Amino acid sequence: MNLMTVASTRRRRILPMAAALLATVMGPTPLLGAPGKQMIDAARKEGRVVVYSVLSTNAAKPLIADFKALYPGIEVDYDGDKGSTEMDARYRGETAAGKVTADVVWSSAMDMQMKLVADGYAARYRSSEARALPKWASYQDTAYGSTLEPVVIVFNKNLVTGADIPRSHAGLTTLLNDRTGTFRGKVTTFDIIKSGVGYMFDAQDRLASPKHGEVLSAMGKAGLQSSGGTGDMLTGINEGKFLLGYNMMGAYALSRSKKDLPNLGVVFPSDYTLVLSRIAFVSKKAAHPNAARLWIDYLLSARGQTVLGNALQLYPIRSGIKAEYTADTLRAAIGPSIRPIALDMRLVRDLDAKRRDEVIADWAARTGMKK
Repeated sequence: MNLMTVASTRRRRILPMAAALLATVMGPTPLLGAPGKQMIDAARKEGRVVVYSVLSTNAAKPLIADFKALYPGIEVDYDGDKGSTEMDARYRGETAAGKVTADVVWSSAMDMQMKLVADGYAARYRSSEARALPKWASYQDTAYGSTLEPVVIVFNKNLVTGADIPRSHAGLTTLLNDRTGTFRGKVTTFDIIKSGVGYMFDAQDRLASPKHGEVLSAMGKAGLQSSGGTGDMLTGINEGKFLLGYNMMGAYALSRSKKDLPNLGVVFPSDYTLVLSRIAFVSKKAAHPNAARLWIDYLLSARGQTVLGNALQLYPIRSGIKAEYTADTLRAAIGPSIRPIALDMRLVRDLDAKRRDEVIADWAARTGMKK
């Protein structure tokens, strides 16, 4: 066999392997049809998309890389290093000043996102991928949910065992009232005064259960320790500084428990489990509107959802995705107690200044935390 024959044989072997590897990296193509060539060409002329998000830039790297691989020639300027309140203020301020700002705003602070929609910041865009979303996860062709993220109780599974593991909100109330001494100073949750997402969880709890005040009072009796950050709370629970965490971000807790925080146990409360979704919309003032629409389509597509469920270890919102984390496995794990937070204007009402003051005053009085 001469050298040219050998080279040809090697190419025949290598090319299918390379194609298979590329398919593995790139994931499946969108199920509902790719965007039109005209929009893609227009987006490439724009040359970039600017995304403001509360998902860290480091965590979003696989998503950014795959979008750029799918649409070469479109750069992604991604800012994910600010909290929800800071990001919201920046976007509103830049828009008011007529400055170049985000093309896409993507955040887990669902109430703040819907307030932006209510205030006219979001452009209408009917994504073809929205047909694959649950009905509660889109709003008037403007805002779209992209993930399913359960709100859970987290515990140190070496220090809290057996009957002491609270399986419901009512169970948590009973545990803390009966075992106050054991759990004194060992329960943590978001400081809803400082944390936008913590405030939203508390507001949703009030809608879900008339006995939410009893949970707050029991935590206050046990000397509740509040925090503004999920990472610090999860680390504290893993190390035994805290025994329990209430209203924790479940996707992070489950992911960290498999990586570097092995002592974490996670409970989906059996009476109801809130599930939030990161909301994305195209800015009405987008400097790169076509590229922004492509980002929305990609985020909601089977391909983008697969990256969320594998590389980012977030539960995608679409059913039928084949990934490590999927909507189907989450729904099966939670069962009938699942309570998704719908994209609607009821979220906005809780941001009314008077209502917010009332909620925070009640929370502070019951938990013993300072306003």
